[in-house]
Amino acid sequence: MSSSVEKSSGTPSSLSGQQIVYGGIAWAVISLLFFLLFGITPPGQESPLWYLVGTYILETLPFLGAAVLCYRNWRSPQIASGRNVWLGIGLGMLSWFIGNLILAVWELYFRLSADVSPADLFYITFYLFLSWGMVLAVLPRRLNLEVWQWVTVGAIAAIGIALAVWVLLATPNPASEAADGVSPSNATEQTVTGSTSPSEPTSQSASESPSPEKPSLSSKNRPPAWAMTIQESLNPLSRYVNFFYIVGDVFLLIIASTLLLAFWGGRFAQSWRMIAAATLCLYIADMYFKYEAATETSLQSGGLLEVFFVFSGVLFAIGAALEYDVSSRSRRSARKRA
Repeated sequence: MSSSVEKSSGTPSSLSGQQIVYGGIAWAVISLLFFLLFGITPPGQESPLWYLVGTYILETLPFLGAAVLCYRNWRSPQIASGRNVWLGIGLGMLSWFIGNLILAVWELYFRLSADVSPADLFYITFYLFLSWGMVLAVLPRRLNLEVWQWVTVGAIAAIGIALAVWVLLATPNPASEAADGVSPSNATEQTVTGSTSPSEPTSQSASESPSPEKPSLSSKNRPPAWAMTIQESLNPLSRYVNFFYIVGDVFLLIIASTLLLAFWGGRFAQSWRMIAAATLCLYIADMYFKYEAATETSLQSGGLLEVFFVFSGVLFAIGAALEYDVSSRSRRSARKRA
C-alpha cells in the first residue's frame, strides 16, 4: 500500500529523511570551510572568478534540492500540513534558484552590478510564494499561544524591525548620489571597468595616448548594449527593491517565529524548526548583503556571511524531508492501529 502511494505521488522512495539530513549537513560544512578558507581577500583586491563561481554553486543547488523535496510533499496525499503549503514554499525555492542563476550570469559574465538586476524579479516572487505558503500553514492553526510565546514573537519582531530600519537608513539616497555626480551610467561604467576612484582624470589631451598599463575597455569585454541599458534603467529602483526585501525579511521572520511556537512540542515541530531556522539564516544573509550594498561603492557577492544563504537552502530542504517522513510514519501507524 505504501509503495502504491509513493508511485501515485511520483516521488522516489530512495530519498530518505536521514540521508537528506546527513547530506545537507555535509554540504553546509563544506560550504562553511570554502567561505572561510577562500572568502577573505587582502584589502583592495577582488575575489578570484573561481571563488565566485564556487559560491554561486554552493548557494544555488540547495534551493533546487529544496524545490524538488517540496514538490514531493505537494504530490503526496498524506502530507499533514497541507499540500498547498509546500506548493507555495516549493515555488519560492524554484524562484530563488532561477534568480540566482540569472544573477550569476549578470555579475560574472556581464560583469555588471549585483545590487539590482533582472534576477530581482524572481527574488521578489520568491518572497511572495514563500509568504503565501507559510501563511497557509498558519491559517488553519488556532494560535493559542501563551504569554511568554507572544512576548518572544514581539521581541523577535522588534529586533528584526530595528535592524532592518538601521540597514535601510544606511542605504544611500539615489537623489544624493546624483547630486554628488554619480549617475547610473557612470556607476555601470565603473562596475564594468573596475574603476571606482573619483580622483582619476576624466579627459586627456589630444597628444596624450593611453598608457599600456591602463588599457581602455575593449568591445570584446564590454557587456551587450541591451544589458547596460537594462542596468541603467533598474538602478533608480534599487532603493525601493531593497525596501521590499527588508519588509519581506521581517515579515518572514515574524511568521516563521509564530509557526515555530505554534508547532512547539508537536509531532511536526522538527520540520518547522528547520523552516524557522532557514528563515533566520535568510534574514541574516540578506541583511548583510543589503548592508554591503549600502556601504560599498561597487557591490560584489561572495562575502563571508553569505554562507547563510547556503544554510537557508539546506534547512529548507531538511524541513521538507522531515515533514514528509513524519507524515508517512503517522499514516502508517494509523493504519496499524486500525
